[in-house]
Amino acid sequence: MKFVCTQHDLNINLALVSRAVSTRPTHPVLANIKIAATAEPDLIQLTGFDLSLGIQTNFAARVEEEGILTLPAKLLNDIVAKLPSGEITLDDEAGDNLVTITSASGRYQVRGMSAEEFPELPSIERGETNQLSATAFIDGLKGSLIACSQDETKQVLTGVYLKVEPERLEFAATDGHRLGIVEVYPNEVERASEEEATEPAATANTSSFEVTVPAKALRELEKMLAAGTEKDRLGLQLEQGQVVFGWGERKLTTRTLEGKYPDYRLLIPKQFQRQITLDRKQLLSALERIAVLADQSNLVKFSIASDRQSIDLSVESQDRGSGRESLLAQISGADLDIAFNIKYLMDGLKTLPTQEITISLNGPLEPVILTPLGGVKMTYLVMPVQLRN
Repeated sequence: MKFVCTQHDLNINLALVSRAVSTRPTHPVLANIKIAATAEPDLIQLTGFDLSLGIQTNFAARVEEEGILTLPAKLLNDIVAKLPSGEITLDDEAGDNLVTITSASGRYQVRGMSAEEFPELPSIERGETNQLSATAFIDGLKGSLIACSQDETKQVLTGVYLKVEPERLEFAATDGHRLGIVEVYPNEVERASEEEATEPAATANTSSFEVTVPAKALRELEKMLAAGTEKDRLGLQLEQGQVVFGWGERKLTTRTLEGKYPDYRLLIPKQFQRQITLDRKQLLSALERIAVLADQSNLVKFSIASDRQSIDLSVESQDRGSGRESLLAQISGADLDIAFNIKYLMDGLKTLPTQEITISLNGPLEPVILTPLGGVKMTYLVMPVQLRN
């Protein structure tokens, strides 16, 4: 194998696929990246795979000799990242899986392993490809990933429940303390993008299905999509136990999570006795200020005063002290004292996309709903914490 590429292209793509390389591999070859060079067309394909998450990407290079092998991901990343910009040559003429990396500044040799030991990425032979809006998909991930559970004993809750319909995508995640739901309508996103584009965007081609995808894989997908262009179309293939996302020259594959996802819609109250409308950024800023005084309980108290049309936020810690902030708000309903885990509340406020938000609530121990005024249709539910005298 021998090829010539730019330091920039190799560095960017190595960093991308390295996200799927295990830091504690069950087999030595899984600490490596597979590199395949093909002459027609002149392409380099890089693959990282930890047996659960796989990332694959292609980029153009001048291939002088075709070949395939694997090289240690971390070592290769460290070398290439520090090389000067310009052309780099990789060849294995020395044999015995020994690769020589040559740049304008010097020459390095790295020992790899045969690609025969590297597992193949799962492929979907019969699965239908659904074409989705990448922009709509990013919107859905932003509002749902934050609520995924970290508890591996409740495995189905460590992912995002995705419901795909021809005209609608629904994302949902919950850890038992909070719930994030986002509904996006790809055709509306497409129409908005068409107003700025010179050519109309393609119509989404989707069938209906439901799947739960691990949060780890979706966080990587979110980063990769965010680094692309809004015009990118996201292809999705689903088969029993496996889902593949593809766009441009890139592909991400992951296993799905088994088990029935809970009926989260039952958690949302049908009506509310109180409603608060206020500035999201002002509330978030106030919480960030008093959060420095929160103790291990992470408790913040809301005192809602309807007559003054204001909310008092307070944090008290025996070891650290106390803090208090007041905010003006539009309040309907009776006064109420209620408490929240301050981290859960701040997480939700950071994901809401609008300046003004609505907080809908009933009693001091009943679910509280945060929604944006306009923009993406999002619901963030947070459970209150019991106040102690």
